[in-house]
Amino acid sequence: MKFLRLILVLFFAAAPIAAGHAAEPADGKKAKTVDELAQMYNVSSCKQCHATIYEQWEKSIHSRSLIGTGRTLGGFKGMISGGLKGAFAKSGVKETKDIKVEHFAQCFKCHLPQIKDATDEVAQQIAKAFEDGDKATLAKVNINCLVCHNIKAIVHKWQDGEPEKGVIYGTKDGVHGDKMYSTMKKSVIMNESVMCGQCHGTGPNLEFPQPSQCATLYGSYLHSYIPADGTETCQDCHMEKDNKGHVMAAYRDPDMAKRAVDVDVNAIGYKFLLKPGDSIPIAMVKVKITNNAGHRIPDG
Repeated sequence: MKFLRLILVLFFAAAPIAAGHAAEPADGKKAKTVDELAQMYNVSSCKQCHATIYEQWEKSIHSRSLIGTGRTLGGFKGMISGGLKGAFAKSGVKETKDIKVEHFAQCFKCHLPQIKDATDEVAQQIAKAFEDGDKATLAKVNINCLVCHNIKAIVHKWQDGEPEKGVIYGTKDGVHGDKMYSTMKKSVIMNESVMCGQCHGTGPNLEFPQPSQCATLYGSYLHSYIPADGTETCQDCHMEKDNKGHVMAAYRDPDMAKRAVDVDVNAIGYKFLLKPGDSIPIAMVKVKITNNAGHRIPDG
């Protein structure tokens, strides 16, 4: 199997604003240029009060989420030339001018979430920058303060609502000393792993307004069974073995259950003599269960 690592960029649009302050999209208008999107999410004012944090962020890979160490930029360039313009024959992309925001959506949801508020023109400008190796342009947009402290600060939107305009989310409620973001509210996930899991994982469907997690079999198959030299497919075990075919047997099937785990039980019985003439029968049972399945069990 060959995997293409895709890296995508997201952009936000707005009317002209004062340098150093971010703003919300006005009247539904979207950014038409990379510069407009960059200005929309300008976080330079954050440095005034959070100098140390800002300097740390500037050194991070997040601050160059479309470039990375160079591999990210190269991965995108390859995806455009070898993927969109090549192997992805049904993508509708023949030339760079054919590229739309939707072509970057699956990657930009993490590498540039702001893209949902940008036009296709911005996607084309970014694509050209990838193709030309134009780091200066790509460096203008990134994962910055507003991505984590606003866009990604709320996961369960049916319970907690959408991230509010003019609000910075952190670990407490209060006043925030910024003209555009004057209010600070507590995010219930800011100190939780799920905050990072929105982009760094294959857990719940966190891109949905009310994330849920039902089955994780394929994830454990990829992350545990395959790295341990596993070679069988889902079809091998659930269809071919035991000739179950399209019954697609699972844990309720006795044959599948027998092959899925080994159970070793050792029991020792003895009497404990607490005092003369008073013996207490004792049993020590040791159970060892070995998972032979290609994924964690139980699961769905």
